[in-house]
Amino acid sequence: MILIQNAELINEGAVYKASVLIENERITAIYKETIPQEILDKSTKIDAEGLWLLPGVIDDQVHFREPGLTHKGDIFSESRAAVAGGTTSFMDMPNTIPQTTTVEALNEKFEQASKESLANYSFFIGATNDNLDELKKEGAKRAAAVKLFMGSSTGNMLVDNSTTLEHIFSEIQMVIATHCESEEVIQNNKEQYTKAFGDDLDISFHSKIRSSEACFASSSIAVELAKKHNSCLHLFHLSTEKEMELLEAKPLKEKKITGEVCVHHLWFSDEDYARLGNRIKWNPSIKTKADRDALRQALIDGKIDVVATDHAPHTWDEKQGSCLKAASGGPMVQHALTVMLELHKQGVFSKELIVEKMAHAPAELFNLKERGYIREGYYADLVLVDPNHSWTVEKENLLYKCGWSPLEGETFSHKVVKTFVNGHLVYDNGQLNEGFKGKELCYK
Repeated sequence: MILIQNAELINEGAVYKASVLIENERITAIYKETIPQEILDKSTKIDAEGLWLLPGVIDDQVHFREPGLTHKGDIFSESRAAVAGGTTSFMDMPNTIPQTTTVEALNEKFEQASKESLANYSFFIGATNDNLDELKKEGAKRAAAVKLFMGSSTGNMLVDNSTTLEHIFSEIQMVIATHCESEEVIQNNKEQYTKAFGDDLDISFHSKIRSSEACFASSSIAVELAKKHNSCLHLFHLSTEKEMELLEAKPLKEKKITGEVCVHHLWFSDEDYARLGNRIKWNPSIKTKADRDALRQALIDGKIDVVATDHAPHTWDEKQGSCLKAASGGPMVQHALTVMLELHKQGVFSKELIVEKMAHAPAELFNLKERGYIREGYYADLVLVDPNHSWTVEKENLLYKCGWSPLEGETFSHKVVKTFVNGHLVYDNGQLNEGFKGKELCYK
């Protein structure tokens, strides 16, 4: 038995002082007042006075790069970074080598994760223009959702056939999660800017090429299809003010169309390109402060439901070159919760909202069983945070396999000190229990 004593719990919209008992992987009691003497005598006690206790973060969009791209990252390395940052569960994307577009490939990834992951895990199965039958197999339901690229992607994962899209939205009963950027708009913008300025465009052109118009053109089609067929649509990594017109401000349980925003779109703006260059090159692109502020407000208002990372490591060499050549994506899973808590300190978000959008909401959206809350009977996926511990992101404290972060040199005021996965202390003040393995996420 482990007893976490005198923590400040942040859970289900409330903040209160309590102690939490962990037995056999689960939360067995929450004590707001007196703790029975028998429990005190038998348990291993952790003094959490002055610390915040949160449910573990559930990141619904990561690219841990396995299989086939493991020079950038792998399930073991990136799950280490995840638990160090307070993320206890992740959902990994299908654009690997080979792509996760068959039930066989999906099952192989689950098998690999069972051997390597320090965090709990699930995977998306990817849609293509010609794998509808695969998506409809019973085995595909093991996936967290179907991932649909309605914009630029690798290989054959750009689904641009209108008939295929109609079939996917009308016949797939799972959540359909989309990357929405119009390839037509992107290519027109690219032609316009390269004709005017040449091929060696600097990073400031990235958000002009992968523009707000490109995002809205694609997102609006996805929403139209979802409404037409009454589909469950989840819009990944929203990045523009304009797209907020497509979403409704109402409780998650009343929605069939939901939205996600990534930490980097809440933290950076296009003003940071001059300082950080390709470090903050993502698809969709980092856009204006007005877009960033609109995303923040939409999260508060309930238009956006989930905060995630789109953690997508590349090697430093791959991030070099012009805006047309440098790889898009960056590592963020080790620092996502820290960044969000810094925004709380700045007065942007309440800590209750952060927990809602990073733990409760993803658990509800993907119908996860016994995850996402501090509740008796639920798995003890828990994070202890010191809200008064200043520290700086440096190469020496990075756990990403790629070895860099766009946040290097940033000083934060909150620090993850302990992370429990299924009741096991997997991260403890810089020390990782690398022998522990997480569980496959299950659905209600």
